[in-house]
Order: sequence, then structure tokens, then C-alpha cells
Amino acid sequence: MLPRCLFCRYTFCSVYHADVLDRDGPIPVYKQIAGMIRERILKGHLEPGEAVPSESELEVEYGIARATARRVARELREQGLAYTVQGEGTFVGEPGTPRPADRIPVYQQIAADISRRIRQGELLPNRSIPSEKKLMQQHGVAKATVRQAVDHLREQGWVFTVAYRGTYVTDPEKWPQESTSSPAPDA
Repeated sequence: MLPRCLFCRYTFCSVYHADVLDRDGPIPVYKQIAGMIRERILKGHLEPGEAVPSESELEVEYGIARATARRVARELREQGLAYTVQGEGTFVGEPGTPRPADRIPVYQQIAADISRRIRQGELLPNRSIPSEKKLMQQHGVAKATVRQAVDHLREQGWVFTVAYRGTYVTDPEKWPQESTSSPAPDA
């Protein structure tokens, strides 16, 4: 008798069923998860240019390690289903596939959050901003993404870094000036 899938009853089912991981079977967990995401892509639940679940989202959703989550992204890239942009994420399609225009890169979102906290007085001048490790945990991102966010803040003038000490909020007079008035519309 041929083995049957326990969920859909097809013989030799090659589809991994959502929310079901066989952690003790012969197929590596990362391949099972990549298969689930592949099915979402093929069914149109994830469209070209749309973000694939992030490493941190995969960790939480499937209870896996970060290294396993990275292997999922690599597997999807090797299958030609996705591509990765450092600091932004992994996206459905081939490199260069247009993405939604309203998507702000993750590192810019983190930088915007920190600059908001500076403006609101939550992070004070000449005091350190949260550590890389803390920012990684708060935002569920890799160290490279946090470093990109801090570089962005430094370029804008929100923070400065002291080697072997940390990154600190600059004095308010050095902060970027926000536009307080907008051009009047043509009448």
C-alpha cells in the first residue's frame, strides 16, 4: 500500500500543509517552510514584489531559530521564487521586480522611530540611544539593518558615535530642521 498524506489523502502528496511541520521526518524544516511559502506564492497569496515573511516573523510563526529562517530565504532564492535586498527584506519574484511604491525600507522605519523618540524627549541629548542588541530585539531585524538605521540617523545629524562607547543623541541645535511651512497652493 502506498503512503498517503494525512491531511488531504493524496498519495505522495508534495504539498506541505500550513501549520504542520514534521520536525522528526526526513525533510528539513526549512524546506517544509519554504514549501509552504512557495504554495502561497503559486496560489497568489503573495504577489510579485510583495515581502516574504521576515526572518523574525518566521521565527515566531514556526518556532524556529534565526539560522533556519535564513535557510528558508536562501531556499526560496535558489528556487527562483524570491530575491533579497539587504536591510529591506526578501521579496517575491526575480531581482528588479517592482515593489509597492509606498513601502519604506525597514532601516528607514527604525530611523524614523528613533528620531521621533528624540524629538519627543524620550531620548535625551548626549545620552546613548538603545544598543544594537536592544534595537534588534525591538524591531525583529538583523544587526546589519540596525547598523544601516544608525548610519542613516548619523547622516541626518540626529546622532553621533564614539568608538567603543556607543551612539549618542546630538545637541538639539544640530538636529535636522523640519520644514515648518509648506508652499502655498496656486490659486
